Amino acid sequence: MHVDVMTTPQPLTKTAELARRTQAAGFSGLLFTETGRTAYLNAAVASQAAPGLDLSTGVAVAFPRSPFVTAATAWELQESTGGRFRLGLGTQVRTHVVRRYGAQFEHPGPRLRDYVKAVKACFDAFRTGTLDHHGEFYELDFISPQWSPGPIDAPDPKVDVAAVNPWMLRMAGEVADGIHVHPLGEPGYLARHVVPKLAEGAQRAGRAPQDIDVIVPVMTIVGDTDEQRHRERESVRAAMSFYGSTPNYAFIWDEAGFEGTTARIREKQKAGDYPGMAAQITDDHIATFATESTWDGLADALAARYGGIATRVVLYNAASDPDAFERYGAVAQRLRQD
Repeated sequence: MHVDVMTTPQPLTKTAELARRTQAAGFSGLLFTETGRTAYLNAAVASQAAPGLDLSTGVAVAFPRSPFVTAATAWELQESTGGRFRLGLGTQVRTHVVRRYGAQFEHPGPRLRDYVKAVKACFDAFRTGTLDHHGEFYELDFISPQWSPGPIDAPDPKVDVAAVNPWMLRMAGEVADGIHVHPLGEPGYLARHVVPKLAEGAQRAGRAPQDIDVIVPVMTIVGDTDEQRHRERESVRAAMSFYGSTPNYAFIWDEAGFEGTTARIREKQKAGDYPGMAAQITDDHIATFATESTWDGLADALAARYGGIATRVVLYNAASDPDAFERYGAVAQRLRQD
């Protein structure tokens, strides 16, 4: 099992040191989840600072960038990393895509499927000189040598997508190389939806389900004293309330036995009551959706929850706790060896 560190993109002057520290600590890779800063520039800096470290966008927003621009950027990063870059793409939500980026959002699931196919068509064009993609949303049929990066001495980048609902999971199984599970993806959700829906999609496309990587972010609560774990538990509680406010994720709570969680969080959110949002996340929620352990038990706890399902585990909390970073790295090394 590979173990990566999740981080939001940093000021570029800080990225190199984070990449070197991540590699030295023994993690497999570094995953940049795009927010106010671009994931791609951080990945580029990291590729030069820590050669041999796996790098990925987890995820970059797809629709505001043309498939060709995204493909060309991923191609250069794949070359720069010697084949260790993964392109993770997501739809974001309508408000951000339309009102912040000024891009189209209609039919986001089918649009993302076509986007992935278009990106892969661009990869092929960089090697062959022929671009030929005719999809529902994207028509790409022109490339010339001066506008192509040309072949690289590395395989095509893997293209992963973020997916939550059953349709998107099946789509990932059809066209993607991997799936980014949502941070609320507890083991029951993985068993009920992720594994079977990916397999359904793969079967439709004549692919083997085991060829699709399952990338799972995990929230951890770790410490050797009750006081240490209490502080981390409250941080996780706040993070879960943020994610849990999205209506599209309500079914995950409901199916895990916590019916109405999203509605209660949104009621507090509309009132601007952020402590009240966090208060809707009970200790039972946390026990189901997070991994709590002592340091000595963390590797075994993660293996028990995600072994046999996750190809890569992404530690959600590690980068935010500099004092414990190397201890997380020791856990990563143990999971890589098992």
